[in-house]
Amino acid sequence: MTARSSAILAWVVDVILVCAFGIIGRASHGEDASQTPAVILPFFAALQVGWLLRSGSRPHLVKWPGVIIWGATVILGLVLRAATGQGIVLSFAIVATLVLAVFLLGWRAVLALVLRVRARR
Repeated sequence: MTARSSAILAWVVDVILVCAFGIIGRASHGEDASQTPAVILPFFAALQVGWLLRSGSRPHLVKWPGVIIWGATVILGLVLRAATGQGIVLSFAIVATLVLAVFLLGWRAVLALVLRVRARR
């Protein structure tokens, strides 16, 4: 796999997980699904900024590209959410931070473990 194709794949995984974050959040509260795009959009936009800010050409790494992508997605996503009038409560900020950490850093950590195990063989 080329560096470009692995970066595209990593971006697609991140986008799917940010969308899943919004969908799961709305569903877990039994809220109207028609508002899901409004929940996802600030975090999707923030994810794109995180991808622009990431360091290096290996976005599948947890440290530092993954941390930069996650941090930007959470911080800027919450700022954009507030700026669009959706409001932020502390519990939502905490849940968003933790869930996005599990999603955006988790798959990178699993991949790193798989690659490490594979290299030892």
